[in-house]
Amino acid sequence: MPLHFTQQEFAERQAATLSLMQAQGLDGLLMFRQESMYYLTGYDTFGYVFFQCLVLRADGRMVLLTRAPDARAARYTSNIEDIRIWVDAPEAEPAFELKAIVRELGLGGRRLGIEWDAYGLTAQNGRRVAAALEGFCRLEDASLLVTRQRVVKRPAEIAYVRKAAELADAALAEGLKLARPGAFEGDILAALQGAVFKGDGDYSGNEFIIASGPGAHLGRYTSGRRHVAAGEQLTIEFAGVYRHYHSCLMRVITIGKANARQIEIHRRAMDAMAAATAALRPGDPVGNVFNAYIANIERAGFLENNLNACGYSLGTTFSPNWMDWPMLYRDNPVIAEPGMVFFMFIPITDKGVTAVPGETFLVTETGCERLGKAAITFDTESQGGA
Repeated sequence: MPLHFTQQEFAERQAATLSLMQAQGLDGLLMFRQESMYYLTGYDTFGYVFFQCLVLRADGRMVLLTRAPDARAARYTSNIEDIRIWVDAPEAEPAFELKAIVRELGLGGRRLGIEWDAYGLTAQNGRRVAAALEGFCRLEDASLLVTRQRVVKRPAEIAYVRKAAELADAALAEGLKLARPGAFEGDILAALQGAVFKGDGDYSGNEFIIASGPGAHLGRYTSGRRHVAAGEQLTIEFAGVYRHYHSCLMRVITIGKANARQIEIHRRAMDAMAAATAALRPGDPVGNVFNAYIANIERAGFLENNLNACGYSLGTTFSPNWMDWPMLYRDNPVIAEPGMVFFMFIPITDKGVTAVPGETFLVTETGCERLGKAAITFDTESQGGA
């Protein structure tokens, strides 16, 4: 069984979840987030694209309802002992099989939390669950119950985040070796991803982003590769991933020697990153980070075409994305705590020139720590940067 944490670690996480359930008056929790299942049990699968639910009763008993292939995955990767299988068939109704489990656990008429906000629960399946349990028990939205617990990383998790940061640095080094005039984006992308895999890393929660020339400003993965030319900008945004824990980096790189305008935009972005980094402090609202970023670039005269968020939490996340709760947007009141991990990116676009340095930070007892060790490079000829 390839559990990536000790049984004691899982026991402590489960105890904390049960305590939160008790505080909220919940007799049980219906989990549809794969992140919650992985966090509490080690269960590792992409089978959440089908109907599955992990039921946690207030006394700690757990029952997983899933399909046969994922039952095998659960037995191999997790400490879940009670696994039930629903069978694919034209008349299959797994929501009613879930109801039978809830009844068996004595939770009829009880107050149950449910993760409505989950990629593992489509709107169609959510409607089926609501219909199956209507009048049988009381459902309360508990989408953030485990998520709020996950956002503050425990020491064993921080070790994995640090390893992910090492993999991200290794990937960046390999990618920069190829970022030259005439280079094929596909080769750079392969170098980034290959370095992560060679370091015993994982696939990331969403695709690595690479784009150049006219697409360098997109900030999204799109299909189709091109060759980069001298003077163009190349955007890469990717993650080192270890045991599903992410540490992201983002760079906008000038192919060849940067011109004066590119250097100036990069310098302004680094100034804004310094201001935003100083604002990421324990006890303060995370919205202060965005407020500091936007105030800095406003003073510099760069407001047009900039975004309304400058980062988000990172952790152990599954497809379709690596973004976690909460985001760094204006006046977000969530309070930063030691152990939180954030990916912070600083976008500035002006007259076709873009800079978006992006780094992963760990909130500490006194401020925050940049986890990546690589220089924030923007010029592939001089390897400049701060």
